[in-house]
Amino acid sequence: METRVPKRIASTIINALKGGVVPRVGLEYITVGRAREIDAILHDIDIIADGGATFRFIVGKYGSGKSFLLQTMRNYAVAKGFVVMDADLSPERRFAGTKGQGLATYRELVRNMSVKSKPDGGALPLILEKWISKVQSQAAQVCPVDSPAFDSMVEKQIYTVTGELEGMVSGFAFARAIVAYWRAYQEDNAAMKSNVLKWFRGEYASKKEAKEELSINYIVTDETWYDFLKVFAAFMVQAGYAGILVMVDELVNIFKIPNSITRQNNYEKLLTMYNDTLQGKAAHIGFLMGCTPQCVEDRYKGIFSYEALRSRLSEGHFATEDTRDLSAPIIRLSMLSQEEMYVLLEKLRDIHAGLYDYPPTLTHEDLLYFLNVEYNRVGANTHMTPREIIRDFVELVNILYQNPQKTVAQILGSNSFEMAMGGLSEEEIHSDFAEFEL
Repeated sequence: METRVPKRIASTIINALKGGVVPRVGLEYITVGRAREIDAILHDIDIIADGGATFRFIVGKYGSGKSFLLQTMRNYAVAKGFVVMDADLSPERRFAGTKGQGLATYRELVRNMSVKSKPDGGALPLILEKWISKVQSQAAQVCPVDSPAFDSMVEKQIYTVTGELEGMVSGFAFARAIVAYWRAYQEDNAAMKSNVLKWFRGEYASKKEAKEELSINYIVTDETWYDFLKVFAAFMVQAGYAGILVMVDELVNIFKIPNSITRQNNYEKLLTMYNDTLQGKAAHIGFLMGCTPQCVEDRYKGIFSYEALRSRLSEGHFATEDTRDLSAPIIRLSMLSQEEMYVLLEKLRDIHAGLYDYPPTLTHEDLLYFLNVEYNRVGANTHMTPREIIRDFVELVNILYQNPQKTVAQILGSNSFEMAMGGLSEEEIHSDFAEFEL
């Protein structure tokens, strides 16, 4: 029996896809293809949960499904008990910069920190409260809650946890902040809790300000933000989570940096993160980086312009388009096949019909007709992406629903699609169905 998509989720899916963006919910209803890529990343997630660290580049053209794959993995990781942090790079957010761009990326990652019970970001306070509850539960097993010694037992447990963090780079200050949050929690001091959260989010402008308000003579900076992610990962495991998955999209913004020295500094930071994860210097943390082929392969401005990264990321001699090594650091996304696109359009047709309460009217032939038109556009072989096809299809089903007297052929023919058909008549297109086996 076909699964019915809740209208709230169906509406989000249709509206997001019409706008050319990936919906945050409901991806399980429209996931098609990518089974091998998803399996490879799921294996990474198992490694992270087991105490390891992973690093992957998800490479694909604009509209090829990069963001869709990242969002799918985000939802899966959150459901599996991970903390997920995600950010898109921009001119203001990079890995390194002279105007605090690295710190800006860190702030965005923390702001978008998500867990299963708070999947839309802003989960840090919830995580800290959960950790305190966990520590109190552990203390209650050896000391009654109403005992005068209970608070000291809890504090002892907290210092045991923070002691394990203190050996890490930036760990001592992180541990101090954890203790400060516990004391503020104990005293119901909302202002102090707010200050500690401000410190974790990297919002203190100077060490002096942090020392005055928290007695911590240390802050997150452009140089130290990555170290904080590793400490966060260690702490999240103590708080009962499986680890951290860090997702960074739009690496093309590094490729676009005009200054070569600034660009190289960003690639150097990327190299540090990559080396750490593969050499075992990081634990319970994984990175997924989304970028375009040009952003990776360009020898003048791309990732491969930095020799240390190129030598590590270049494929061997045996991988081909058909036989890819999906355990390699770079996962290249090929375009969805026509058969996979057909299955996706079927799903979208049914979701749209369920959203507006009408029986699906588009037939097998209609879907093939639409795909034939799309794939016969000039330049479709090299420039057509799933995003464009999906956007056109959502527009088609919207128009059909709003204009029930119209046929598919009338709508496609009246929207300059005739040129895309290359002069074929409707009968000739329908005669191609036999070649379009599904």
